[in-house]
Amino acid sequence: MWQQEDAMGELKSTFDEIDEAAETRAIEEAEAEIDAGHGVPHEQVREWLKKLARGEIVPPPCN
Repeated sequence: MWQQEDAMGELKSTFDEIDEAAETRAIEEAEAEIDAGHGVPHEQVREWLKKLARGEIVPPPCN
């Protein structure tokens, strides 16, 4: 990962840079997908994860 020094001489990673406009767009797009019914309900994901934790091999939930 590429790193550079900040004004204090401390190393910072590429992930320290936040593109506020891109983050806002991504959130808006994600919320629009959820509103359109393209998300997977939390309870389905929770049950899937519990099965994985028990060692079951199951496909991920889809909606």
